[in-house]
Amino acid sequence: MTESKDLREALERALLADIPLARAMGLRISAWDRTTLAISAPLAPNINDKGCVFGGSLAGVMTLAGWSLVHLAADDARIDCDIYVQDSTIRYLLPVWNDFTATASLDADESFSAFLETLRVRGKARVSVRVVVADDSGNPACTLHARFVALAKATIPSGVTTDAAESGITTPA
Repeated sequence: MTESKDLREALERALLADIPLARAMGLRISAWDRTTLAISAPLAPNINDKGCVFGGSLAGVMTLAGWSLVHLAADDARIDCDIYVQDSTIRYLLPVWNDFTATASLDADESFSAFLETLRVRGKARVSVRVVVADDSGNPACTLHARFVALAKATIPSGVTTDAAESGITTPA
């Protein structure tokens, strides 16, 4: 088994064990090639009253796809860090009527090497990710653009909240 497959499978197990919503949605990391990640989910547990995928499920799966892409890059580089979604924009373009896959990749002007080097040197870094869910014809049905923040675990003092860590403000634990 390859190291990248081991990392992917370990992350999928952690998602399903640690995030009840991921388990309920039936998520599976279906592919990761170190630049692109795909998370698949079945329609049945994600269906809405109209018979298509619930918008909240699309948002959740796409956010987890982006987060997982960044997480696996850090794992692959052996950087222990916490990753948070800083902001995101979702566009719902078409209904999704079947099982679906969210495919995440870095924005065109981003690179993992720059992100990881900044994370190593500064203890924190940001990276922008684009995630697409396509319809059966391959057209974008839903898109997410998100910025993720990674904080090296050694640089997060106890008693500092996530928002505070970004601003440098400490708060009581």
